[in-house]
Amino acid sequence: MTVSGSRERYCANLQGEIDSAALYRTLSTIEKNPPLAQVFGRLADVEDKHAAFWKARLAATGHNAPDLRPGFRTRALEWLARRFGPAVVIPAINTLEQIDSSQYDRQPEAIAAGLPAAERSHARIIETLAASAPQGLSGGVIARLEGRHRTVGGNALRAAVLGANDGLVSNLSLVMGVAGAALNSHAILITGVAGLLAGACSMAMGEWLSVNSARESYQSQIATEATELEQVPDEEEEELVLIYQAKGIPEDQAKALAKRLIADRAMALDTLVREELGIDPGELGGSAWAAAAASFILFALGAVFPVAPFFLLANTAAVLASIVLSGATLFLIGVGTTLFTGRGAMSSGIRQLLVGFAAAGITFVIGHLIGAVITG
Repeated sequence: MTVSGSRERYCANLQGEIDSAALYRTLSTIEKNPPLAQVFGRLADVEDKHAAFWKARLAATGHNAPDLRPGFRTRALEWLARRFGPAVVIPAINTLEQIDSSQYDRQPEAIAAGLPAAERSHARIIETLAASAPQGLSGGVIARLEGRHRTVGGNALRAAVLGANDGLVSNLSLVMGVAGAALNSHAILITGVAGLLAGACSMAMGEWLSVNSARESYQSQIATEATELEQVPDEEEEELVLIYQAKGIPEDQAKALAKRLIADRAMALDTLVREELGIDPGELGGSAWAAAAASFILFALGAVFPVAPFFLLANTAAVLASIVLSGATLFLIGVGTTLFTGRGAMSSGIRQLLVGFAAAGITFVIGHLIGAVITG
């Protein structure tokens, strides 16, 4: 690789470490759980060391390290974390860490410095945090995370972005389809508002049914597990032994632990449900009504943009304003997806814009053809 190519790679690596260090430092300052805040602080310290490593590599090639600042994605995640808490952004950070965990595997300098192992360790730590959010972590899990780090090393945000995107694209397509049929602005406005309400209600109802069905399924599985615990406790005890052995606990310790648990049926049931079924008895998928309300609001939030101009404008001006406003929002939603995909902001925004406009264009043409047939 040329010196110029190495410099670009070093700068890209440096930017990534600066982004990670800044984000973890922010999480460490706002996290209310002291042990967890310490974990974030230690992650930030390691990322700072990695940044210093790439600055040294740049200096070795005769280049000064550029004055880099955290990028858009990092600043956006920091903003969200400060306002809504670390649990909101942990799933997005987890996705990004899994994507980046192998970034150093083919870089000789990074391999020699042990960076790939550190990055994979960070990814495991964040994956554990994501699995535990939003309830938080127990002291035992924190201790394991800290110990692992010393050896170094369901997503609300995604749902919000994609929920708003569903409302925007579906109602833009509806509005453009009606506009293609050459109906007047008043008819388009009524159709757009009806589409907003119908779509939001449909999404809310679907979400309510989905969460409620999941809760009923979980309750049925828990009831079955409780029956088995009463009828065949020896088999359930053996299952606990196997579960603990699978976690790396020696057989004699696993048997002793399982015997103590099985003596307390409530504790045994809670453990079996969590470990065997992967269900949190205290959550059961969350509130169906809260999920329905969130789905309704997010869909409506996206769907309002295509129809809003028709409240103020008419005819061609309203259609053009709807296209411009919806296009700008589509682009911003595309940029928003980079918070959990790791793609470039510009390419994601343009892609989202093209996909949304393609759907709207198709419905406009179909509406035009239908309008022509009906009117003769």
